[in-house]
Amino acid sequence: MKALSMVGLIYAVQDEIRQRYINTIDSLSHGFLIRDRRGFVHVANERCAKLLGLHSPADLIGRHVSDLLPGLSREMADEYFSRFDAPGVKFPISDTALFKLHNGTELPVELLGSPYIERGRMYCMVQLLDITERKRKDDLLRQAARIDPITGYCNRHALAAGLAEEVARAAASGRECAVLFIDLDKFKRVNDSFGHAAGDELLRDAAHRLHSLLLHADILGRFGGDEFIIVLPDLAPGTGARAAGDCAREVIAAMGEGFELSRHAITISASIGIACYPLHGGDGDALLRNADIAMYEAKKGGRGDWRFFNDAMNAAAKDALAIDGALRCAIEDREFRLVYQAITDAHTGKLTKVEALLRWKSALLGQVPPDRFIAVAEDSGMIVPIGTWVLRQACRQVALWRDGVLGEVTISINVSALQLADPGFVALVRQALADNGLEPHQLELELTERVLIDDAGGVHAMLEQLRELGVGISLDDFGTGYSSLSYLTQFHLNTLKIDRAFVMNIEHSERSHNLVHAIIAMGHSLGLQLVAEGVETAGQAAILERMGCHYLQGYHISRPIPPDELLRFAIERPAPAASVI
Repeated sequence: MKALSMVGLIYAVQDEIRQRYINTIDSLSHGFLIRDRRGFVHVANERCAKLLGLHSPADLIGRHVSDLLPGLSREMADEYFSRFDAPGVKFPISDTALFKLHNGTELPVELLGSPYIERGRMYCMVQLLDITERKRKDDLLRQAARIDPITGYCNRHALAAGLAEEVARAAASGRECAVLFIDLDKFKRVNDSFGHAAGDELLRDAAHRLHSLLLHADILGRFGGDEFIIVLPDLAPGTGARAAGDCAREVIAAMGEGFELSRHAITISASIGIACYPLHGGDGDALLRNADIAMYEAKKGGRGDWRFFNDAMNAAAKDALAIDGALRCAIEDREFRLVYQAITDAHTGKLTKVEALLRWKSALLGQVPPDRFIAVAEDSGMIVPIGTWVLRQACRQVALWRDGVLGEVTISINVSALQLADPGFVALVRQALADNGLEPHQLELELTERVLIDDAGGVHAMLEQLRELGVGISLDDFGTGYSSLSYLTQFHLNTLKIDRAFVMNIEHSERSHNLVHAIIAMGHSLGLQLVAEGVETAGQAAILERMGCHYLQGYHISRPIPPDELLRFAIERPAPAASVI
């Protein structure tokens, strides 16, 4: 009788412990279950039942876990338990999974599994953590890592990943794909004129317009700044170049239609570089790099155009890279020098002006001609410190000539768009003149039509300040750019330089003769001084003088020479002829 009472007491204690145990696991905020080696559930809590779409823990107990989750097989359940017997395993075992429930919903969970030994048998205790909110935040972070926040399309990293996938797919299937590297011309002008918010609005509008041109499988993204990438995937062999060219034409036409921005009509253009797989590169990085190189070639060609990549561009890009690296120490290492070309009065022959021309002998590259390094300096921004050096050095040289035959000479230097975009440029000019005791009229700044095209509004304001200072403004290479006549009326210029391309045939071509004559007559009517460049013969000089050209410059007068030689040239030059009244 005592034995039976003892057994009853033991069962009562066990029931009480079990009930406390059940109450404890039911109070857990996470799902909890215990399963055996075969996969049957022995214990579960209310939270676990709710997570799995069941009414109560009783709906789980005694059932195999594979019956609770569609898609979970008994083999998968056995494999999970076998991990608890693996040597060296650390607990808890952590996994994430996406459960598909019987009610059709999906539940992202984190599983934390630990062994549980009872009466010599191993069981598996599993905590189920609902990570729906965590997954939502992770998805947002992943999206933020792939989506450009301004346009809502792919960012640089997503583009690279998508392109790599398309190249791999094309390689496996024998297909082609194409990359268009698109740069919005004159975008900086929008930012400067209307602010960055307006610039962002233009980027969004441009992106939407680009997207409207594409097929569903095409990829569009913002590479950075005002640069966009279009990837045309899965193209039939031999059709990549044609498809890319057609797309480029559509893009240029679409960008040229103009935009309504902050109640203003904005006109921009696009420069596009194209690289096709496998012709122009075997991987995504090579295609992007080569399309970028081709885009810069399109921009150099006049903007609003497109170019296919070719190997010659790659060689030029490598050359530009070497030049860019060497340029960065050229000023400090005193590798630059100025030479000076005489500009004489066409009627009297008096040397009244000189043009300062930059020369560079690199310790690494040797003598580098200007047509190789000036464009690189402009692309890299190095043209600003280089231009500052030229300005100061030229003014210093004129000061050294002050007490001699060149004491009243006017020095002419070339100025880039980037220099004129610097708000401190006028102050820099003023300081260079003051440091060397020069009058403003002794300095003339030469601009190309390209400078005027790049940022007409900003240039106009800067030129007005320079005119107020008293510095001369000259338009170089007249007739070789665009809309030349409009610039003559829009900008208050002092001097017009007639390009050598018109002068060279003036003796033998009636067309060239008449054209130069018309330019000179127009210059006179606008009160401009005329300088003819590239004068190489006495016959050319005589014709230009009879036409009324004011100044002559070219090898017939003098080649560009060092300052000491120019001084000797001026001293030895015959005295100007007396004017005949």
